[in-house]
Amino acid sequence: MAYEPPTHRVERSLRATTGARIVAGVDEVGRGAWAGPVTVCAAVTGLRRPPEGLTDSKLLTPARRVALAEVLGGWVTSHALGHASPQEIDALGMTAALRLAAVRALEALPERPDAVILDGKHDYLGAPWQVRTVIKGDLSCVAVAAASVIAKVHRDAMLAELGREHPAFGFDSNAGYPSPVHRAALEEQGPTAHHRLSWAYLDQLPRWRHLKLPPHREAPGRESLEDAGQLGFF
Repeated sequence: MAYEPPTHRVERSLRATTGARIVAGVDEVGRGAWAGPVTVCAAVTGLRRPPEGLTDSKLLTPARRVALAEVLGGWVTSHALGHASPQEIDALGMTAALRLAAVRALEALPERPDAVILDGKHDYLGAPWQVRTVIKGDLSCVAVAAASVIAKVHRDAMLAELGREHPAFGFDSNAGYPSPVHRAALEEQGPTAHHRLSWAYLDQLPRWRHLKLPPHREAPGRESLEDAGQLGFF
């Protein structure tokens, strides 16, 4: 199926309405996984014509994603990655962990962005960042699409590397997400140090259920960020 290529429409709008000079696209990967970090990429692309075939990473084959990520590495003006570990996800909850990873990515850019295009409808980043949320931004916005491809390829490679330590879990093919192979390994061996221990999959594993941590109660707004600071993550 053919898809419309992403555009710079949102970036141009932000530049025109806010005076932003540097606009970063931000996307995440790993939110729904049982194992591994949640990874966020921040990418700055300017207004240049994007590489052929750029789109949401989920619509690309693994081989095409890898090839495109190699091109994007030299094409983007700048990019940076941020991660929140399974332990940080368990301690903070997913919303604050996403913000932690996103702030790490944005602060690792060579220049601080004036505005951020965030994929989805929920602004998990918040002040002091100037954020524009875009539903399906990874499909429609050039910078977000670039961030989605880079984040996905990088995290997949990370999980494949972890899979060498734990071959039974199939991390090289499932990237830490639910799969029959992953579930079978959990039933037999239990969770590794790379698994999220506050997640519901442990409820279905009677042998290992005692390892489950209570899920973090997501606090609205500023409270969850204060939790992160108190735990030493900021």
